[in-house]
Amino acid sequence: MTNSNSPKNPVIKVVVAGAAGRMGQETVKAILETPELQLVDTVGHSGSDLIGKDIGEIIGLKETGIKLSDNLKDSLHKYKPDVLVDFTVPNSVFDNSILALKNGVHSIIGATGLTKDDLAELEKKANYSGCAVLVAPNFAIGALLLIEAAKLVAKYFDNVEIIELHHEKKVDAPSGTAIKTAQELAKVRKFDHNELSPNSPARGELRDNIRIHSLRLPGLIAHEEIIFGGVGQTVTLRHDTLDRSAFMPGVILAIKKIINQKGLIYGLENLLDL
Repeated sequence: MTNSNSPKNPVIKVVVAGAAGRMGQETVKAILETPELQLVDTVGHSGSDLIGKDIGEIIGLKETGIKLSDNLKDSLHKYKPDVLVDFTVPNSVFDNSILALKNGVHSIIGATGLTKDDLAELEKKANYSGCAVLVAPNFAIGALLLIEAAKLVAKYFDNVEIIELHHEKKVDAPSGTAIKTAQELAKVRKFDHNELSPNSPARGELRDNIRIHSLRLPGLIAHEEIIFGGVGQTVTLRHDTLDRSAFMPGVILAIKKIINQKGLIYGLENLLDL
C-alpha cells in the first residue's frame, strides 16, 4: 500500500512515531491514502506487544509490508525520510525531534507539553540543520479558525475565560491549544482581572492573565470554548472535535508544507493563508 516514486511527482517520505496510538493510527491511514506521500516506516513504544507486527494489521487494514519498530534512530538511518511525524508523549518528542534534525529530517510534533527552553533549543537546532520543526498544539483547521475569530472579538471585550475539554487520558493541562489561544488573545489586548479570590484553584490556571479551566472526562476528544463578557452581554465561541479524522487534513497539509520551511514553527496557522 506504500506509494511508488515518480520522477514527475516525487513523493515525500514519512516516518510516523507513536504510530500505534490513536492519533498515530489515523495519521498512518491518511498518509497511505495520499498519493504524494510515502509511508516508509512506523515506530512504536519499546516493549509494546505490537512491535514487529504489520502496521496495516494494527490499524485494521490489509498488510502493508511495514512492520512497527521500536528504534527511531535506526529507522531514520535506514529509510532516510523527509519528514518525521511524532505523536508520542511530551517526554519523548523533544529527543525525537533533535534526533531527526541531526539526520536532516523535518519534524512535526503533535504532542504538547514542551517548555520554553525546549522550544528555544529546537529553534537553535533547526536553524543549524537547515530543516524545520513544526510544533502544532492542534491540527484541526476549525480550531485554528476559532482562535482567529476570538482575536476579532477580543478587540471589543475586556474580559475572557477559556474552557478546554479533553479525554481522560490526556496527561497535560491546560491543553496546548488553550495555552496558544491565551497567547494569541494577549497579543490583541491586555486582559485585566480584578477578582475577589485571585488565588483560588477553582478559578482555573492563569495564562497571559487569562483564566483556563481544564476538564478531563471519558467520551470527550478535544473541545474548546472561549467566553467573552461585557456589559449586558456575552459572546461564546466553541469548537468541537467529534472524531480524530478531523485532524488529518491539517496533518497532511503540514507534511506537504514543512519540506519548504526552515527553523521553528509554532502553530499550524503559520502554514495557512489566514
